[in-house]
Amino acid sequence: MADRHFLHRFDSSAATGDGGPGYGPARWGRQEAAMVDSGGAGLSRRRVLTAGALAGATLLGTGLSGGRASAASAPAIFYSPHQDDEALGLAGSILEHKAAGRPVYLVLVTRGENDGLARRMNTDPCPMTTEDRRHPCVARGHHGLNWPTIPASASDSVIVPARTAEFMASAARLGVDKVINLKLPDSAWGGDDAFKKFTSTVKSEIASIADQYPGASHKFTAGWLEVSATHKAITDAAVQLAREGKLTDVRFNFVYAYDHELPDRSRGAAYVLNIPDAHMKTKLKAIACYNSWDPSKKLYALGYHSAPDKLEGAAADPHEYVFALPNNKYQYGDIGLENGPYGAKPQWGWS
Repeated sequence: MADRHFLHRFDSSAATGDGGPGYGPARWGRQEAAMVDSGGAGLSRRRVLTAGALAGATLLGTGLSGGRASAASAPAIFYSPHQDDEALGLAGSILEHKAAGRPVYLVLVTRGENDGLARRMNTDPCPMTTEDRRHPCVARGHHGLNWPTIPASASDSVIVPARTAEFMASAARLGVDKVINLKLPDSAWGGDDAFKKFTSTVKSEIASIADQYPGASHKFTAGWLEVSATHKAITDAAVQLAREGKLTDVRFNFVYAYDHELPDRSRGAAYVLNIPDAHMKTKLKAIACYNSWDPSKKLYALGYHSAPDKLEGAAADPHEYVFALPNNKYQYGDIGLENGPYGAKPQWGWS
């Protein structure tokens, strides 16, 4: 079947406010898009980004050898917990760093197993069309793919490569210089022991990447706000490494910000990235990779069938919300448990 997009959902015209009702950008005032410049007064955001590469160059003469990357071209490394997080809330920042001349590497942390998504794709007609017509299925409501779901792990053979195909298409749209696929099982959800084991594994992987690319900056998602065990575990690993001095340039993008009302999206943020029109058009193309139907390329619109509200929210908001290291109130562990101490709610006070 030809490559089809519901481009009216993620049309590039939304970047200039010309999209259909509800899908263009929020018409915010300048004060709502104000950027808190981490470099201090008089130092532009672009110069701060470029300075990151120059700071890396300072390390060039330290005798680091062989298999490590040249610190003169220290990359900005973005970590996407799952396939779609990069398009949701990292894309604008990726393009910002590319425009500043930084090499950008994109890390896919987990395999993104999801048997529930396989069951949804087996349903015909599609529940998205029959239950909520705000989210029409790009397959015109009919797929009935008959993917294996028993046992649950049987779906991995189709879900993982299909989700990763969407991710790779999105990464290509964003023009990243390198994709690193860690292929970790998405296993942070299995209780406290599983959460700690996953965190430890991720921490080791991040430390290895940091060692390979000295002087790099590292960009994660703000797991203390996103109420996802996987996101929080990756954030825990990053915070631990930063507090140990093994990561020295760390930021956290709030990729689930678009689930929240406008005031809460930037609550506690270090700065709000006002995405330029040209970059927003590219971000919309990356988002559209998750709403494309072309089985010959393993594209089944899985991202849109998984998180339509998040993707549409991100498509409608030409901003990204970037946080510094959380404060000393930050607690390690899963916040995604409804019966846990944090009640599966964002911990705004940790920002």
